[in-house]
Amino acid sequence: MSAWGHFTLEQKVGQLFMCGFHGQQVDEQITRLIQDYHVGGVIYFRRNVESVEQLTRLSAELQSLAAKSSELPLMISVDQEGGMVARIDKDGITRVPGSMALGATGHPDYTYQCARILGAELKRIGIDMNLAPVVDVNNNVLNPVIGVRSYGENAENVAVHGAAAIAGYQSSGIAATAKHFPGHGDTAVDSHLGMVTVPHEWQRLEQVELRPFRRAIEAGVDAIMTAHVIFPAIEPELIPATLSRNVLHELLREQMGFKGIIITDCLEMHAISKPYGVANAAVRAVKAGADLILVSHTLEEQIAAIDAVVEAVRHGDIEEQIIDLALERVVDWKQRRCGNQSSDQSSEDSSMPYSFSSVPEKVLLDEIACKSITVVHNDGVLPLKPEQNVFVIWPEVVQRTEVDEPWSHSDSLGMVLGQYKKHVREHKITTQPSYEEAERITKSVMEGEQVIVCTYTSAGVLPKGQRYLIERLSVNHSLIVVALRNPYDLLEIPRPGAYVCTYENTPAVVRALSSLITGELNPSGSLPVRLS
Repeated sequence: MSAWGHFTLEQKVGQLFMCGFHGQQVDEQITRLIQDYHVGGVIYFRRNVESVEQLTRLSAELQSLAAKSSELPLMISVDQEGGMVARIDKDGITRVPGSMALGATGHPDYTYQCARILGAELKRIGIDMNLAPVVDVNNNVLNPVIGVRSYGENAENVAVHGAAAIAGYQSSGIAATAKHFPGHGDTAVDSHLGMVTVPHEWQRLEQVELRPFRRAIEAGVDAIMTAHVIFPAIEPELIPATLSRNVLHELLREQMGFKGIIITDCLEMHAISKPYGVANAAVRAVKAGADLILVSHTLEEQIAAIDAVVEAVRHGDIEEQIIDLALERVVDWKQRRCGNQSSDQSSEDSSMPYSFSSVPEKVLLDEIACKSITVVHNDGVLPLKPEQNVFVIWPEVVQRTEVDEPWSHSDSLGMVLGQYKKHVREHKITTQPSYEEAERITKSVMEGEQVIVCTYTSAGVLPKGQRYLIERLSVNHSLIVVALRNPYDLLEIPRPGAYVCTYENTPAVVRALSSLITGELNPSGSLPVRLS
């Protein structure tokens, strides 16, 4: 660390923080954090994005601002997982499939190709770290926060696809981040909102939750993000993994041999901020072994957290050697990744276990969509009968959350289907329709119409209004039900005439779904989860 001995304590600590801000230009919040508090990392959200061109300029301006007060570049990151979690939803960024859609194809080559394409695009914008892939094993049907962000419920499949994504990102010169360690897949509570516990014994954790992370480490992943989840089998004090030295240092560093950056999930999430407070949690996370502290939103919380860590070092609560070791890992990463346009792996490297397609991106996305859509069962109602009219019910996603961001350019199924078939009617609903609206829709469906109900669940449980609508329509119709996100919707409704899972409602998926319904496409996707 002698090369950085000239750094003040405040400069060292600032480099260990990644912070968000609210503007689409360099604003007072981020200027103050970089100039006065020496923050070394920035995270983008949709609130920061107007266009790809604007974001490219913003990245350059932020790096220029940082260069005035530090010899180290900024670490600029984003959550661009694909599918329904994508902070950059603008022309110039490929709308790659989400994890569960890729898992349904059964082809990790697709996962590698999507990550490599996306990684190269993010690099051109000035982003050096993607907070992806999610390598949580989603084996809880009620999980409200992971769901389709996971490759599935089989730990080995998740491990294989996760390693493919890591190879794709890092071959493009961008850091991958495996999350959420030690695993957020078997939970029924969103840690954005409250405390979560995974009660399994060590043997089960080793076989399921930890397997994808071990594979990620073998794949050379640059960073691993912590989970705000309690693991009693690892940490007897019953504190979240983010604050546990047993989890971060003893398990991840010592036992599993991870040498990269440990980054926390955002400390403003309620599982941390409510019981511990952001500033106190920042101190505890550093002591536990975290190298990079993520505080995404509030300036007052960001400043308080940085000040708290500085004061903890001054008063001997944190050894300065811990700060120095974390800084060494961050500096090493910045020297390898920030502004470096070269890839870790050549596309001609025969040792790579994945192939890269040279077909146009739209063709590739259409191909993946066709191979991901899954027909769970069909009692003879698919394909559509050409002589009968069609009535489509389409849920519009209008409420944006941390893990549910609707695409700004997305056609509904009725719009696309109407290009191939006459006499298509469509009724658009919100994801939380009222019982009264459900009754009106039921009465408007004409006898003899083929009825397609598209469902959309983002919080673990099918909304009551959607469930009631299906129950009412099922009385007189053999429905085609399409789960546009959560495949577990089938568990909450009467058995329909056909049940189809798409895992997302991106444009390529809607095009493929229309082809499937009209009989032009033979489905080949396999369920990455069990519906039982």
